[in-house]
Amino acid sequence: MAPPAQNTTSSPQERDAAPGTGRVPVIAGAAAALCLGALVLTLVLGGAAFPVLIPGLPDAGQAVRWGLPLSKVVMDASAVLAVGLLLLAAVLLPSERGRLSEQATEYVRAATWAALAWAVAAVFTMYFQASEFLARPFGGVSVDEVTAYAGSVSTGIALMFVVLITTGIALFGRTVVTASGALWLLVLGLIAVTPPGLTGHSASSGSHELAVTGLALHVIAITAWVGGLAAVTYHAVRRDGRDSPVAVARFSRMALWTYVGVAVSGAASALARLASPADLLATEYGLIIVVKAVLFTVLGAFGYLHREHALRRIENAPPGQEGRSFRRGAFLRIAAVEILVMAAVIGVSVGLGRTAPPPPLEGTVDPAAAILGFPVPPPMSPETLLTLWRPDLFFIMIVVVGGGLYGAGVARLLRRGDAWPVGRTVAFALGLLTIVAVQLTGFATYSMVLFSTHMIQHMVLSMLVPILLVLGAPVTLALRALKPARRRGDRGPREWLNLFLNSRFSKVVTHPGVATPLFVISPYALYFTPLFPNLMNDHLGHLFMGVHFLLAGFLFYWIIVGVDPAPRKVPFLLRILLLLVAMGFHAFFGITIMMQSAPIAMDFYNQFEVPWLEGQAEDQYEGGGIAWALGEIPTVLVMLALVVQWSRDDEKEERRRERHSRRDGSDDADMDDYNAYLAELDRRSRGLPAKDEAADKVADADG
Repeated sequence: MAPPAQNTTSSPQERDAAPGTGRVPVIAGAAAALCLGALVLTLVLGGAAFPVLIPGLPDAGQAVRWGLPLSKVVMDASAVLAVGLLLLAAVLLPSERGRLSEQATEYVRAATWAALAWAVAAVFTMYFQASEFLARPFGGVSVDEVTAYAGSVSTGIALMFVVLITTGIALFGRTVVTASGALWLLVLGLIAVTPPGLTGHSASSGSHELAVTGLALHVIAITAWVGGLAAVTYHAVRRDGRDSPVAVARFSRMALWTYVGVAVSGAASALARLASPADLLATEYGLIIVVKAVLFTVLGAFGYLHREHALRRIENAPPGQEGRSFRRGAFLRIAAVEILVMAAVIGVSVGLGRTAPPPPLEGTVDPAAAILGFPVPPPMSPETLLTLWRPDLFFIMIVVVGGGLYGAGVARLLRRGDAWPVGRTVAFALGLLTIVAVQLTGFATYSMVLFSTHMIQHMVLSMLVPILLVLGAPVTLALRALKPARRRGDRGPREWLNLFLNSRFSKVVTHPGVATPLFVISPYALYFTPLFPNLMNDHLGHLFMGVHFLLAGFLFYWIIVGVDPAPRKVPFLLRILLLLVAMGFHAFFGITIMMQSAPIAMDFYNQFEVPWLEGQAEDQYEGGGIAWALGEIPTVLVMLALVVQWSRDDEKEERRRERHSRRDGSDDADMDDYNAYLAELDRRSRGLPAKDEAADKVADADG
């Protein structure tokens, strides 16, 4: 339990002003009514409530037609509550040396019940989806058929993942007593909200990258936002709710990021589903998007009111005095209305998911577009590489957020008079620009139709970008720029980063015996097994490959040439040995691809015709040569950098020894012993009596 010192942030006057939890059922009931009302109106407007039935075709019936969206609403509401409670316990409420307070532990236990409800709702949703898929009425589908649906159809597989993850949260959450454990549960919860959104309309949209990644980021951001506000509001309503001002202030800073994330990802997701901007007002799907955008704008206005009337005083208050500056009444009034609007947004979102997007324009249907998300591009040239951009929201987010945080960190250091090497900033910026070059330009387009271009993408992401990023020293910058937690024993971003660097997980993944095999063996496991064609058939698989290449390379080069603090220090001689091993494995990998008699992933590439391509075998041979060349050149450069680092490390160690000698007022101990040894030899040669200590050393040396 947190110590009594926490009362400095929650004065008795403030607790007496708390209205208590009696209003919670009223707000919850109103939110449920608004959510269901918005759902019904959206289903009616979008045509999903009363679809046109074709005579002779089977239909699941009204019970399934209405039961499916209702079960989805319950599933989404349970997800919001579970994620919000875990967010409150792990991040928003202060902890005492990593242990949850009594109230934070209570919220984790409540989150386990919400996760259990989430799992049950997912099972019902799976049943209704199986009934709709098989066109059977409610009660007409057997358990075996539902099981088969969950194991073979993408929507069923997604819900099965949800059931497994949420059940794990419900079970393991009963034993969690630390902030780290609650944070891991939170990460699992955010992972669990994504699978259902990655199937259905998003998977079949024309722009696969925008549709899939946009919806995934949209769901994660809005779940954290809505759940966080609901949990913080409940905590502020409680008469015994401690540290409410601290939790509210932390949520306010996070809410701005989630709001921007929801806005950008929602716009990208909508853009991917609409054939033209005119569809916003000309189709039911577009009109529902407009309604959702209006509600979202209203939420932004409420967020502004929060900052101006309830949160500004907290931010300007001195440490320990936040409670006296917290206007609880103003916060609760605005938060209650905001929760009601958010409930309506959830209802509209579920209804939008049941509404079919507008069909593509006539004459734009292309067989390759159904597989790739775009038609086969023209022959590759410098012009097409610069013009045929493929926006992927995930990598756009990495570049924008990564560059923004890095720039903000450098600016903070410069404002307080600290220096930061320009070379590190240039290296990190070049790394981000290289990601843009291979993941967002024409290289991303041609990587889906040419094995050779895909290999360029692979080698750059795994061998060039990581080198530039680790030389930018982002972790060192973060540790220097981030401020310590305002309260002793609490964890802010800097403390969480330190905890991660020293965690058992970091020590395992950065061990040379783990990072090196992950870097050098994974290409063999990918390209010489059915894994590669299976991943290429799905945008998520392609995204997974890109993320894997980037992370595997970052971990390897972090222990080889990284200047950031690492969980373990690897000797320079071992680093050179590991680099030589990696060079050999990558050279053999490229040669093996060049010697393959049959094209890799031939079934995937044969699904569409590339009229200007000479042949898959020739393109694959070129890809093997690229893998060989691009694997050797960066390795040689890293070897040179490693030698320079080794030399500088020796010089630094020598300077350290000199400073140590000057501080002690004597020379190095080894040098003292050596000088005494020479002096004793001189005394003997002149027949002078020996000093006992020096004589012993000479005797030892002679013996």
